[in-house]
Amino acid sequence: MKIWIDVLTPKQLLFSEPIIEKLGKKNSILCTSREYEEVSKLAKIRNFDLILVGKHGGGRKNSKLKAGNDRIGKLIRKIEAFSPDLVISFCSPEAARVSFGLGIKHIAFCDSPHAEAVMKLTLPLIQKLLIPNTIPKKEFSKYGINEKNIIPYKAIDAAVTIKRKTNEDMKLPFKNNGRKNILIRIEEEEASYTEKSNKIIPITKDVISKFNEENIVVLGRYTKQIQKLQKKIGKKAKIVKMSFDGKHLLNNTDVFIGSGGTMTAESALMGIPTISYNAVPNIIENFLVKKRLVIRETNPKKVSKHITKFFASTKQLNELKAKKILNQMEDPIEKLIRVIED
Repeated sequence: MKIWIDVLTPKQLLFSEPIIEKLGKKNSILCTSREYEEVSKLAKIRNFDLILVGKHGGGRKNSKLKAGNDRIGKLIRKIEAFSPDLVISFCSPEAARVSFGLGIKHIAFCDSPHAEAVMKLTLPLIQKLLIPNTIPKKEFSKYGINEKNIIPYKAIDAAVTIKRKTNEDMKLPFKNNGRKNILIRIEEEEASYTEKSNKIIPITKDVISKFNEENIVVLGRYTKQIQKLQKKIGKKAKIVKMSFDGKHLLNNTDVFIGSGGTMTAESALMGIPTISYNAVPNIIENFLVKKRLVIRETNPKKVSKHITKFFASTKQLNELKAKKILNQMEDPIEKLIRVIED
């Protein structure tokens, strides 16, 4: 069987690794993406064989539309030449349109029903949708897919991605000085479902003022975003663009402050003391808060108080709690294989 996998984000790339490992033994696989710095950098780090088709559309609606249309045209030629029997994506609008137009069956994964524009562009066109069982089917069926074609799995996606092996010899942005490492992740600003938030600047400033003796690293996403951060924060914290394997960073982190997305979920399931400033409210973040693996907090002073408590407590309790929850989760890739066989 020939399988085309379309990967658009770093998380999707990491989630695709075990899919390719298991399905690549008996099938021919083509893996595509687009020109998007965080994905291409991670692909190099992970030695992931990726064919770049088209580019990321940026933050504006008209540029997203133009980039998406351009990518569809380029994908048609590539996919017609490859002639796949099956498409796997993570609700890629371009993959949905091309697979529908060429009459290829399409199975998608998704844990982000809050991405309304993407859901409307993909769900009516795919055959099967695999979702974490923590998200009700109705959150997806309202966009045009029949509930009978939605297959839940007992896990969240971070349970797959944190199992990856990392190169522990790779350079880290933290100083090797025996101090605590605080990692802050800036939210996504260019996705269609986000609005620019002002939460993280006051939180970061308060953390810097309270913990200036520790190693504070701020992970940005885009060049303009990092330049703005540098103007507001200066050299009081180390501000870097994401050019690392996130798990390798988290393995060396004492406290993680995230926006509620992928790294927040990975940090939580790794048992790292995790605070979410909930930039994009979503059901997975809510699940982790309910399981007490994540503390949701947007008040800068309260964030700093939580960090003080984390430093005073033992990390092992968090790790044991996370491991117990992780062990209860199933492997979504095995569920995918059963869906393909059916």
